[in-house]
Amino acid sequence: MADICVHAWVSGRVQGVWFRHFTREQAQANGLTGWVRNLDDGRVEAMLCGDEKAVRHVEAWLSQGPELANVAEVVSEDVVSETRHEGFEIID
Repeated sequence: MADICVHAWVSGRVQGVWFRHFTREQAQANGLTGWVRNLDDGRVEAMLCGDEKAVRHVEAWLSQGPELANVAEVVSEDVVSETRHEGFEIID
């Protein structure tokens, strides 16, 4: 499968519940690159890049999130990333 990037925004109770940490774990376990960060409006934003099957797997995981999260909605879009990501990082 080809490499793709997905830009996603996750809303609900997704801050203060280790969402970014577990997203990084999921991404790294699936060989993805990119980043995840909290937004001022309470959402979490992520860029997931890599093998399409792996990206879709982590994208689906975002709808559930970690145990303490309560995900209300995930909005995502396929994008062409102009930045080459070296790993997967949490942006503060």
